[in-house]
Amino acid sequence: MLWCALLPSLSTSDTAAPPTEAVVAQRALAVWALQFTPRVALADEAVLMELAASVRLFGGPRALRERVQAEAHALGVERLAWAPNGLAALALARAGIENGLRSPLAERLDPLPMDTLSAVLAHRLTLEHIGCRTLGDVCALPRSGLARRFDPQLLQAFDQAYGRLPEAHEWVALPEHFEERLELMARVEQAPALVFGAQRLLRVLSGWLAARRAGVTAFTLHWAHDAMRSRAAGEGCAITIRTAEPTRDTTHLCRLLSEHLARVQLLAPVGDLRLVATEVHPLHDVSASLLPDTVRQGEKLGLVLERLAARLGAQRVLRPVLCEDHRPEWMCRWQPADQALPRKGAPGTELPQPGFVLPQPLKLLVRDHRPLYGGELVLLVGPQRVEGGWWDRVEDEDRMHNVVRDYWVALSPEAGVLWVFQTRLDGAPAWFLHGRFA
Repeated sequence: MLWCALLPSLSTSDTAAPPTEAVVAQRALAVWALQFTPRVALADEAVLMELAASVRLFGGPRALRERVQAEAHALGVERLAWAPNGLAALALARAGIENGLRSPLAERLDPLPMDTLSAVLAHRLTLEHIGCRTLGDVCALPRSGLARRFDPQLLQAFDQAYGRLPEAHEWVALPEHFEERLELMARVEQAPALVFGAQRLLRVLSGWLAARRAGVTAFTLHWAHDAMRSRAAGEGCAITIRTAEPTRDTTHLCRLLSEHLARVQLLAPVGDLRLVATEVHPLHDVSASLLPDTVRQGEKLGLVLERLAARLGAQRVLRPVLCEDHRPEWMCRWQPADQALPRKGAPGTELPQPGFVLPQPLKLLVRDHRPLYGGELVLLVGPQRVEGGWWDRVEDEDRMHNVVRDYWVALSPEAGVLWVFQTRLDGAPAWFLHGRFA
């Protein structure tokens, strides 16, 4: 068995009910821990994880310990410890001893103070009066005398901590929706500084998403103004961040949030943050390579576009998107780069498609029923009938974008290979130039 005990910085050292902020911090830490194992429990002020079944999944015990330690400290964990069972890990964490796996468990637990085990606290004064100072001193007392003079929970706790009895825990359930809050250590007056507190919430969000095998395409950061604010400032405000694809990359989400907050001006000092995942979608992880990656990979284009859109504005960074439409003018549209791409593309076509399409088709002169453009055109390939648009209404007009055309690949003596079409709906069919081949 492999257990890890995590003690948040906002925790209490006694069995009394912890303050609200400590409860919130403990609950957020438990949600984050669910990405490593479903066997997560709350024990007094700590969070316990049973990780034996997760060692291979996360690359071995050393890699798992290093990752848990690095991410836990970033979430404000003051102390953590590893042991063969949960109560032993909790006792070691309270004593500031990190590794309880290198030597026999009794050698690690015997020197610890009595208050490292919660069941001892109710009988601490009595045990001190008879000369007990450590857990080992209590274990050295006659077992029959302990059973007569103290409640059975004391012996049960010692047996469980020393591995003689199995433990029973109530596992934390993964919430269906993500919403976490954080009270800032100091009041923040500049919006960009909010990212430092939001980063902690985003790490918890990343853990929740990993446990759900999902990614987020939109999340909202709410902030509450200080109670001493002016009445005109209001209670608070919020900002929603969107991504083109589902992701749980904390670094990328922090960068996006930072770019957006750089353009926000706070109306009053902020003391409280709340993060809500508003759009969550399944995320299929890509299998890692068996070979080491010797070539440094640059940042993906989609991530770069999202950062540029956050900095310059959504309407200033656009990307082309293929649409399911046979009409060339509507086969492609431009949308903000931070919006999700549609899953379907344009329909297949029979003729080669030009590299350059004119914004508006250019009507051609006709001589003896032959179109002219830099000379008489020679029709090479075609026709391809394109018909559609009866459903597409022109804005502010009582007509549709309905077209019936025959497209040809044509050769001009001076302009080269062109893309032309002949209309079929008009009373007098006409020829138009619509594109050029590079």
